Amino acid sequence: MPIIKPVKGIHPQIPDDCFVAENATIVGEVSMGNQCSVWFNAVIRGDVHFIKMGNKVNIQDGAVIHATYQKSPTTIGNNVSIGHNAIVHGCTIHDNVLVGMGSIIMDDCIVESNCIIAAGAVVTANTRVESGSIYAGVPAKKIKDISAELISGEIDRIANNYVTYSGWFK
Repeated sequence: MPIIKPVKGIHPQIPDDCFVAENATIVGEVSMGNQCSVWFNAVIRGDVHFIKMGNKVNIQDGAVIHATYQKSPTTIGNNVSIGHNAIVHGCTIHDNVLVGMGSIIMDDCIVESNCIIAAGAVVTANTRVESGSIYAGVPAKKIKDISAELISGEIDRIANNYVTYSGWFK
């Protein structure tokens, strides 16, 4: 059974069509949209501020989603993939975003729609990731504009695949 528990009387809101792995943890003020999935060893900790996720969001194995106490909530849009072992902390991620494996997005960042954060990238506090961009490196910088092929071939493909994968476990 996953760990799903309230904090200070506030329960996570998880629609019935979402998949939560047996060893995932979701606590506190967390609201998820439809067709989301939270994978093995992932942690979504809405104890110090709210975490709001749109539809068709996948939080892959070992990823951590958190916020900053009374300052920076975390908001994740629709059709977003958070890669294995990524950290998303106190920031805003708009729609159609791929957050690569092992990357870190820090407090008060805004990742606009149709972006890729490359694997291992560190998006430092207060960075605004321009719509239609690929950011990579430490600290993360824009390396190029995203192509229509990457939007459909990577961002959409991965988000859609995770909806399929979650069906295997229901």
